[in-house]
Amino acid sequence: MSDVLTLPLQFTDPRDLADLRTFATRARSIDDGAIRLQASGDVLAAYVCVLRPRLMGESTPTILGLRTMALAQPAHTDVTVPLSAVLDRLARAGEHDVELALPPVTVTESWAGVGAPRTGWEFTATLQDSDLRLAAEAGITEVAAIMPDKPGALIVNNARATVWGRQLPGVEGLPLGAAFAALTLGFLADGEQSLYRAGRWFLLSGTRGHVLARSGTGL
Repeated sequence: MSDVLTLPLQFTDPRDLADLRTFATRARSIDDGAIRLQASGDVLAAYVCVLRPRLMGESTPTILGLRTMALAQPAHTDVTVPLSAVLDRLARAGEHDVELALPPVTVTESWAGVGAPRTGWEFTATLQDSDLRLAAEAGITEVAAIMPDKPGALIVNNARATVWGRQLPGVEGLPLGAAFAALTLGFLADGEQSLYRAGRWFLLSGTRGHVLARSGTGL
């Protein structure tokens, strides 16, 4: 990870900052955790964690959301910082601002060190947004039905592992949690998603963003 935190990121369009704010806000509604900002040349990749196993051997898949944005000036950094700190800076950005100062404090997250393959992806299917939305909404309803009135952390974790670790109907190996991530991060519209696979990793890719999912237990 880069330790250079003083240089702000320069975007090409103020709308990119607005998009990043929306992405981070949606991510924080799922898990008030961290965001990984990985700049390489003129592209920024922003990763957030939607689901991850919290106990050894549990069936919760590792599900990450990814948005990429163009940078006006080349940058090279890779930091994982609190979502709240990034949102605080984005909230202060003006309508025409194109600069984001990186927070001075980094955090350590196990999911940030889990790297998906850069190459070797094979196209496997085209999935309709409408089908993914229905599957995710059904899963959300099922999770809510499992929960008692005042669930403890272990019960919540077990319910999520049971539902979101299940295979998406009709798609071998792809965790249902990938549909949940695509829905809650705002990646679904009225179009379709391309599904790719590389080993245990799946990539659900659309015009609004990407979902990375790793099947199996543990990080």
